[in-house]
Amino acid sequence: MSAARILLLGMSLAMAACAPSTSPDQDLFDRLSAYCGQAFEGEVTSDDPRDADFASERLVMHVRECTDETLRIPFHVGEDRSRTWVITRLPDDSLRLKHDHRHEDGSEDVLTQYGGDTEGAAGSVRADFPADAESQALFEREGIPVSMDNVWSITLTEDSFVYALDRPSRHFSVAFDLTEPVETPPAPWGAE
Repeated sequence: MSAARILLLGMSLAMAACAPSTSPDQDLFDRLSAYCGQAFEGEVTSDDPRDADFASERLVMHVRECTDETLRIPFHVGEDRSRTWVITRLPDDSLRLKHDHRHEDGSEDVLTQYGGDTEGAAGSVRADFPADAESQALFEREGIPVSMDNVWSITLTEDSFVYALDRPSRHFSVAFDLTEPVETPPAPWGAE
């Protein structure tokens, strides 16, 4: 075997050893947990003009905190570190997604802790989170009833993580490349 082939084989084995170990039999929560500690860059994949501000910024997700029940994933938009997705595994194997929004001083934003639960156990690739009653009440109270029909989703493939928001007349999505981890960003606002 040539030296070049040995080097190529060694590099392939080293890269495989660094890749998270996931199986299609694992649920989405476990598959996502395999990326704990890593950060990934993404881009807006929807084409709504309302997303131009996001599309012009560097977008980074960081699977920052992981327990058997909860994943905390800060979503950085440029220098804005106000957003964290909180995914919780519930006793019936369903998942809950909440959006933890903070100000720079760490205090909670008025619009925070909204989200919903999957209807039944989450699959291994995609989970949909319709707005729960608590979130609908928040949206009503804050004068944004259009958000009461929100459905957030997470899709996890072998090489990408896609976060999306859908409701009538609105679609937003951002896809993150899981094949190329990036340097971990600073802590999100409000993190201890």
